[in-house]
Amino acid sequence: MNTALTATYALTVLLLIATPGPVVALIVNTAAASGSRKAMFTAVGTNWASLVLIGAAAWIILTSAAIDKAWLSTMSLLGCLFIGYIAMGTLKDALQAPAGDAPAESAKPDRGGLLQGFMVGISNPKDIIFFIAFFPQFIQITESFGKSMVVLSLLWVAIDFAVLSLYIFAIGKLASQRSNRFISLASGVALLLIASGGLLYNLKELAA
Repeated sequence: MNTALTATYALTVLLLIATPGPVVALIVNTAAASGSRKAMFTAVGTNWASLVLIGAAAWIILTSAAIDKAWLSTMSLLGCLFIGYIAMGTLKDALQAPAGDAPAESAKPDRGGLLQGFMVGISNPKDIIFFIAFFPQFIQITESFGKSMVVLSLLWVAIDFAVLSLYIFAIGKLASQRSNRFISLASGVALLLIASGGLLYNLKELAA
């Protein structure tokens, strides 16, 4: 096994996952609004999406298929629209929630879960670009393609769950009516900014 390349991949994945993006914002928002258990199911959904993208990357490598830049931009554009939709729902729920520490009379919003985690993960422009464009660069960590895919996938899953679990644990320690509302507002704004920035970038790429 190429230790240096494996370490580079692990560090790259760690930075990619830890850097605030759609997945982190969704996990943080779900933990604040619906609790740690729902947030963990959401993390499973985002991880499932990552494995699908890894499978797509493997297929591209095996078939030597060329990546259509317009197709990649279109996929990212659709992902940004979905993330924007999630952001608007998050902001609406947060703004309608009571601002004080008194418990809310209405039920908690049904945020996150396996399906929503999968949809945000599979439409995350950052992950799409990483797996399709950069992931193949690390396929030489072993002499066997199959073994390399297993190692890369297991490393991703382990690092992904570790980082997202830390976010969920941290939000659980900060949990209160007031802080949860602030966290939901902040994560909603973050999702909206990510979606807007990605939307503008991909529209520019398609128009070029």
